[in-house]
Amino acid sequence: MLFVSTRGKSGTVSSAHAIKEGLAEDGGLFVPRRFPQIALDDILAMHEKTYARCATQILACFLTDYTEEELQACAEAAYSPEKFGPDPAPLKKVSEFTDVLELWHGPTMAFKDIALQILPHLMTRAQKKTGDESKIAILTATSGDTGKAALAGFADVPGTEILVFYPENGVSPIQKLQMTTQKGANTKVFGIRGNFDDAQKGVKKIFGDRALLEELEGHSWILSSANSINWGRLAPQITYYFRSYAEAVAKGRIKAGEKVLFSVPTGNFGDILAGYYARKMGLPVKRFICASNANNVLTDFINTGVYDRQRELIRTESPSMDILVSSNLERLLFDITDNDEEQVAAWMTELAEEGRYQVPEKVAEQIRHLFFGVWADHQETLDTIGKVYNDYSYVLDPHTAVAWCAAQKYRLLSSDETYTIVLSTASPYKFCHTVLAGLGKNEGISEDRPFEAARKLFAETGWTEGEGSRLPRQIGELETADVLHKEVVEKEAMTEAVRNTLIIL
Repeated sequence: MLFVSTRGKSGTVSSAHAIKEGLAEDGGLFVPRRFPQIALDDILAMHEKTYARCATQILACFLTDYTEEELQACAEAAYSPEKFGPDPAPLKKVSEFTDVLELWHGPTMAFKDIALQILPHLMTRAQKKTGDESKIAILTATSGDTGKAALAGFADVPGTEILVFYPENGVSPIQKLQMTTQKGANTKVFGIRGNFDDAQKGVKKIFGDRALLEELEGHSWILSSANSINWGRLAPQITYYFRSYAEAVAKGRIKAGEKVLFSVPTGNFGDILAGYYARKMGLPVKRFICASNANNVLTDFINTGVYDRQRELIRTESPSMDILVSSNLERLLFDITDNDEEQVAAWMTELAEEGRYQVPEKVAEQIRHLFFGVWADHQETLDTIGKVYNDYSYVLDPHTAVAWCAAQKYRLLSSDETYTIVLSTASPYKFCHTVLAGLGKNEGISEDRPFEAARKLFAETGWTEGEGSRLPRQIGELETADVLHKEVVEKEAMTEAVRNTLIIL
């Protein structure tokens, strides 16, 4: 399988090169030249397979530089019971027409673990396959969850260094502690004085800084990414769409071949794009509900065809979605326009220079046919947390609450009662204060005392995530961990931070 850039100026590369490099030289994103088809019978058979075996089946469609035995070894190491428990992505029935796909059973309690536990294994093998003996520096911007998941995946992996930039005042207390307490001789974490878009823009600027890249190369470093701009990060996410469908059929929630809805809390567009790719490969999906918080740039784009990032970034209770530039939307536009790289490059230039672009109505109609854009505000998010717990005794984190609320709005506006799978992207214990507020139980609990809030949430709900009669292990360990990363830099100083870290090493 060969890969091309969405901007058309980087030629074709192998899957190993795409994973190792992360971002194409022309600033575009790597995409496969074709999408293999998976028959319905093969989809349904995933119910009988382990998650690792399902992941191997999907990854083998794209990563043809790797043998099936190599991919299976990567998947087995990534999705072990020690890391994820008995099932990395269980499907839970919540209401008559809605199930929740829990994607946060990994080591950092966020859906990013599913991709970032396997990416280091794919990355180190890609390095060997391309014959490159350089050390790999993983450079990542995070709005909260990617950073910790990437740090946990790459910590102490030989031949790598991982540098994470996060908005100093733009993540939850638990998310911040998860990153700043990360152990590992090859880990480095920086807060920045800015928001996630500043961090993401800074990382892309570094990848495009030829002088810096040559300087790093002289010290035997190459840069790669653990963000969803890296195909090796995006491809593993396709698996849980297929497997959840197989589980829904096996549990009698739907009939084989029946189309479903997926409601996805969406910021950078990678998670929902993985579902779109699953649909291209044969998964029976009627539509995707693209759920946004108050930073509703994607909702506006889907409904109007105008992408406009020229607005204030709002800090919300669902910080992993506090994003105004959704990088993976570029891949969708490339596909929708039949791989028109010149047009995609022009739109991305407009976005960078003018802060907006508009797609033709024909393109906008195609997107609206597949995606329903809707958003939830602060009060709606809190109300949804409370209502779902009161009605079904199920605890939602704020990101999942946005997706649940979006699904309800879709039903109300469309009168469509199609069975829906809501993607749950984080454990409620990562956002205890917000969850308690939704339950009406946050009196006397301040946001800067996350462990007190965790104990309060446990006491009020008894919700243990399968951990028995105690708080999640990760929370207990975090409370006593030492803060190891304290450096905060200006957003303009990110390049210098990378240079100093890698060249001094």
